[in-house]
Amino acid sequence: MLKMMLACCKVYISESRNRSALESIEQAAKLFPRAPIINKFEDVAYNRVGYTLVSEIAPVPSSSEPCHLRSAVFAMVKAAFDNIDFEMHCGTHPRLGIVDHICCHPLANATLDQAAESARLLATDVGSNLQVPVFLYGAAHEEGRPLDSIRRALGYFKPNSGTNQWVGGPKSNSLTLNPDSGPSQVSPSKGVVVIGATKWVDNYNVPLLTSNIDAVRRIAKRVSGRGGGLPTVQAMALEHGEGVIEVACNLLDPSRIGGDKVQQEVESLAREEGISVGFPHSADHSNELGSTEVFQMIG
Repeated sequence: MLKMMLACCKVYISESRNRSALESIEQAAKLFPRAPIINKFEDVAYNRVGYTLVSEIAPVPSSSEPCHLRSAVFAMVKAAFDNIDFEMHCGTHPRLGIVDHICCHPLANATLDQAAESARLLATDVGSNLQVPVFLYGAAHEEGRPLDSIRRALGYFKPNSGTNQWVGGPKSNSLTLNPDSGPSQVSPSKGVVVIGATKWVDNYNVPLLTSNIDAVRRIAKRVSGRGGGLPTVQAMALEHGEGVIEVACNLLDPSRIGGDKVQQEVESLAREEGISVGFPHSADHSNELGSTEVFQMIG
């Protein structure tokens, strides 16, 4: 008996306030019921929404074979471009495009190579058919390029507004990196898309009750592996409403360094700064789903 192979795609879209746009995106996904949205995480302050879709994948993903997961994600991307104008977008979460980030992860009996090939095929679909520059990272990229290197090169971590917000689209249509798919020029109304494949990544955000962005940036730097803190943790400071700034973390290997360790470290560093810590939340609750629940959801 052949074992079921599952993969998931997380799709992060730069919008959470335009209800009609989100409804159009979700209706597009519903045309592919075998790749359901199993989780939706909206954040109004960030003006960002994350969707998680799960489906079976073929042993050898191919452009000539129908793929429910790839088709559903592509339909969502197209609907997002049809209903959202990047030049009108603003929020306290960094972003590079309307569809800011898509990551593919293997589940159950699938391999990272299968997830990577699905990501590459999706990148070709989006770049060629929707004429948007697409950048690959992780296992989907031939050299395993990390996600943060693309973001740094394209200015992702530098707010373009004096209020620590990201406002509007790119100021230039030229790119500092050559895309892996799609045109070499970027549209201000769409931005770019970054697509990759990795093992499972957790998102874990810790709110600090302060308006001192510099202090929280110091904490985020000391938490992150890049700043000499916790290995496999990436962190940055993001404003999240009045009087709250989050230490927003990507946990690249949650089995090694999980949310509990991050929580302890942030609380310790916050005490040094004289800052109170709020109630933590996961920025992606799909990481709470066990494999059994996923099997049940896709029937």
